[in-house]
Amino acid sequence: MQTEEKNIIPETTEPLEASLVRLLMQKNMTLSTAESCTGGMLAQKITSVPGVSSVYAGGFVTYATEEKHKMLGVPRKILRENGAIAKKTAKQMALGAARQTGTDVAVSVTGNAGPDAAEGKPVGLVYIGVCIDGKAVGRKFLFTGSRNEIREKACAEAMRLILEKIGGAMQ
Repeated sequence: MQTEEKNIIPETTEPLEASLVRLLMQKNMTLSTAESCTGGMLAQKITSVPGVSSVYAGGFVTYATEEKHKMLGVPRKILRENGAIAKKTAKQMALGAARQTGTDVAVSVTGNAGPDAAEGKPVGLVYIGVCIDGKAVGRKFLFTGSRNEIREKACAEAMRLILEKIGGAMQ
């Protein structure tokens, strides 16, 4: 179904990662990442922007469930009760990344890029968490496409979510 809604955000040819880095610089905010199904792809995209070192502290690739606990401090109870692919887990991953790095903003991505169901959850199910100044939110996505397309879409939505939350502050 196609709609003819007008986008209230002006169209730009600037890549999302460049827009994100520019906004972080303008707001004098720092960023860290915590990734699972994207395997470092989000960090790679962000660090491809010249000058990013002034705002990007670093990231974590916590592909294995236990590493989410060890590296980011996600409580085992949350992992046991909700699994690695869950909104609560994404929020805790973002909180942990911010805590570990001392950044103003942290983003997390956890999900199932395929090719098979994991934890009984479908391919394409992704949760993204954003933490700003110690307050975290999470959002659920269901993407379609190949494994790499799902990972690319997750990275794009993670950057859009940060832009949304920074632009309007945490709501």
